[in-house]
Amino acid sequence: EFLEDNIVNPTFITEQPEIMSPLAKSHRSRPGLTERFELFVAGRELANAYTELNNPVVQYQRFLDQANAQASGDDEAMVMDESFVTALEHGLPPTAGWGLGIDRLTMFLSNKNNIKEVLLFPAMKPTEDQLKFMASNKKNEEESAKALAAEVEKLHVHE
Repeated sequence: EFLEDNIVNPTFITEQPEIMSPLAKSHRSRPGLTERFELFVAGRELANAYTELNNPVVQYQRFLDQANAQASGDDEAMVMDESFVTALEHGLPPTAGWGLGIDRLTMFLSNKNNIKEVLLFPAMKPTEDQLKFMASNKKNEEESAKALAAEVEKLHVHE
């Protein structure tokens, strides 16, 4: 909010505060910061990268902190994801990655300010007719699956 609009030249913003990066691993030598960077060009974020936090205890605490921030009115705070914490408890090896959204790159190259202007398949709420069609297809799929299961059962009985 303070920097992004003022960045014209390609710039990497690094080592963001933990409160802004709840999924990123804490920095190895700078307490309170994370191992994360973002690439900005002409006031727009093009890439985001970080080392994944793989400690379930720390991740759970960060989710709690985010939930408290959300309860206090922070509309950018993350929600608690207990299934993610459970997955971390089963083990996540050291992981990192970066993302460069094609949609953001297209916005940049075509000088568009709204992501909806570049999406090929915009997210749309299905119409009532589309919902009915999907429901009838699901019913047909369920009936076909039951019929197939019955045929398989007959084969096993005759063996």
